Amino acid sequence: MGKKPHIDLSRRERQIMDIIYSRGRASVADVMSELPDPPTYSAVRALLRVLEEKGHLKHKKDGARYIYLPTRQRHNAGRSALRRVLQTFYDGSTEKAVAALLHVSDSKLSLEELDRLSRLIEEARKEGR
Repeated sequence: MGKKPHIDLSRRERQIMDIIYSRGRASVADVMSELPDPPTYSAVRALLRVLEEKGHLKHKKDGARYIYLPTRQRHNAGRSALRRVLQTFYDGSTEKAVAALLHVSDSKLSLEELDRLSRLIEEARKEGR
């Protein structure tokens, strides 16, 4: 198996991971076509190689080109990132994080969203979380 995934990604590495997660797989040319203000082909290839070394991507050959795929599902990667955010910025407190999200939200939550959040909280109560 590759190296353990690193916690920190540069802005450009995050952009690349977003592209690959949204597509499911991508070549260097695919990534370049979606990157804002893309660097050179060789720079994108180098970034993909770095992401592979960090354990975020793997590749397979498709003729003469490499196709890059994420090593983890987006959902799992998102949970891992969220745990790091909770620890780093909210002392591991879900309550503090949710309060911050509700406070900085650009739009008000709809009644349906509030109902769904209430149901999730009630399920967590029943499960003893």
